[in-house]
Amino acid sequence: MPQPANMSDYKFFDIEIKYGLLQVSEGLAFLHNDMKLLHKNITPESIIINSQGAWKIFGLDFCVHNTNPPNSEPNYPFEDYNQTLPSVCQSNLDYLAPECILNQTNSPSSDMFSLGMLAYTLNSPERKCIKPVKDVQQFKVRAQELKRLSSSKLQCIPEELREFVKLLLSVTPEVRLDAHQFIKIPFFDDVGIKTLTYLDSLLQWDNLQKSQFYKGLPEALSKLPQRVKVQRVLACLVHDLGQPAMVPFILPSIFDIAQDCTQKEYCMYILPHIKPLMRLMDPIQILLIMLQRMELLLKLTPSQDIQQHVLPMLYRGLDSDSSQVHELCLSVLPTFAGLLDHSAVKNSLLPRIKKLCLSTSTLSVRVNCLLCVGRLLEHLDKWLVLDEVLPFLPQIPSREPAVLMGILGIYKLALNHKKLGITKEIIATRVLPFLIPLCIENGLTIQQFTALTSLVKEMFQIVENEHRTKLEQLNSVKDEQKILTSTIPIVTPKTKPIELDKVFTGLGLDQFVSNAGVKEKQQESAKSYSSETPTVPIQSNLAPKPIPKDMSSSLMDDWGGLPKITSPPVSNKAVLNTINNQSYGNTNQWNTVTGLNTATSASQNQWNNTGKSSSVSHNNWTNNATANYSPQNNNHALAGANPWTSNQNALTYPKMDNSHNWSALDNLLPGNQNNNMKVPMNMMTSNQPLIPSPSGANTNTNTLSKNDIMDLLG
Repeated sequence: MPQPANMSDYKFFDIEIKYGLLQVSEGLAFLHNDMKLLHKNITPESIIINSQGAWKIFGLDFCVHNTNPPNSEPNYPFEDYNQTLPSVCQSNLDYLAPECILNQTNSPSSDMFSLGMLAYTLNSPERKCIKPVKDVQQFKVRAQELKRLSSSKLQCIPEELREFVKLLLSVTPEVRLDAHQFIKIPFFDDVGIKTLTYLDSLLQWDNLQKSQFYKGLPEALSKLPQRVKVQRVLACLVHDLGQPAMVPFILPSIFDIAQDCTQKEYCMYILPHIKPLMRLMDPIQILLIMLQRMELLLKLTPSQDIQQHVLPMLYRGLDSDSSQVHELCLSVLPTFAGLLDHSAVKNSLLPRIKKLCLSTSTLSVRVNCLLCVGRLLEHLDKWLVLDEVLPFLPQIPSREPAVLMGILGIYKLALNHKKLGITKEIIATRVLPFLIPLCIENGLTIQQFTALTSLVKEMFQIVENEHRTKLEQLNSVKDEQKILTSTIPIVTPKTKPIELDKVFTGLGLDQFVSNAGVKEKQQESAKSYSSETPTVPIQSNLAPKPIPKDMSSSLMDDWGGLPKITSPPVSNKAVLNTINNQSYGNTNQWNTVTGLNTATSASQNQWNNTGKSSSVSHNNWTNNATANYSPQNNNHALAGANPWTSNQNALTYPKMDNSHNWSALDNLLPGNQNNNMKVPMNMMTSNQPLIPSPSGANTNTNTLSKNDIMDLLG
């Protein structure tokens, strides 16, 4: 059969050859005694070694079966060697017993001769049998030489096996040992062989016998090659890992095997079997053994598996109730520091250590907690130490000297480590108030007291130096500010500040900023008017005159006042002339009531106030029944002059142009009888009716009917 490429330089260990011959002997004993069968072709090509290193007999093509009944002497018929057949169809002449050719007989001793020749081949340097033959003639010559076989030709065979091989290679079949006799020779009384033999028979033992064997197994493993331990021993051990009660007896042997493994072999053969064991907490010895061999686990286990399996096992150990497990976990945790990320330390590891340190009643566990934290400090960042580690130390409810020295070591390491460092604020506000009372503890030795007071002095010196430097810097800054303030020259602006109203003047934007110009012109106009025009008070204390009887009360309720007529702009000079020629009589009173006085802006405001009040009270309405209102000629209303002039008897109005649009109310007014011109309401005489009487009605009646009033309001 073709051999695998990686087996080109494969060499057997002595223990493998020894145990292989034993296994082949056991196989032949089974064939001869139990199966009553001759193999008749025991050669290296008919031996298979499986992945576990076990040697198995196969190639039963030339087997000879017993023809006699089971209880009688076995009889194995013989078949002649046919030289005309290809060699692949014949038994291998190199390993065939001499009687098969010379005497044409075969028996179980024939297979034992082949076993002796196989033992010689496995131990010879050339891995060849004694004088290989190609045909029957050479086979007969070699048979004659075997009769004179001396021990000197068997020097390659181990001394314990040499005489027995010589017997097996004897030409006389009766001299040879049978399979059972060969198994019992002293050569197989080796510790390694017995160990492998016991492992093969484990399934037949109970747990007590197995536990006794597993206790002595680590000592026997030291005498076995690594390949044998991995292929043979480990394959037998993993069968019992399904019983948690047997795991504490098996784990030490498994770790002994792993100690000499490469990482590839460990990941392939061992790690898959111990991953489930890391989750077991009962019996507690499993976790203890794991923790004791933690260095080996960290060395061979990939980082990903450490995060997923080893670290959770340690967390479960910290959460357990066994102080021995606690101490082992705390002692091995610093070895994980390089593999831990920030989140795992902050969220999983430190909270468990702090809880254990505060809650345990065992002094050794509390001290180990502090030692573990101290070893982890250099792998932690500064803010994690300041926020999580230092605030927890004053909370420890113990003042034992060992605990105080553990706390002291953490403070000292955090203070002097170049990556960490404690700020002066924390030293002054948190650390010193906690450490100073500890200096008077009575349980301290002189050496411990000296170490404590020295650290307190060092911390206070740090606070003093840093704060003194800070105060000096602050004072120097204040002095520099005073000097700088005294030396700064006072700068007086040479130009006047720009007025906001004149920012855009001279930039050609006058048409866009006309509001400012209008405001300025209004201010100048007010100044000039106040210097030229005297202020005329408005007579507001005139007695109200009775309302004409021809005005219905219902009309006055709905008609709050007369419509205002806006006048064109009035110049100051024209207003002055008009005021000088006026006499303030009934007509001026009418203007005051109705809001038509436009003499000055101030009096107009007063008039507006009076007009508003007059719209509420109808008694303030006055009507001069004797006044004669008539439109004046158009030449009396000069451009830019006040269009409304008054005297004691009449008012003058500008001539109204009927071409302009009239309001809806003015359209109801009657027209002039001569030219059919409509007169505005404020130009009507008192004896002219507001609404013309319908045809056929009495024209002398001045009283409006109810229907006329409703038509007007509609």
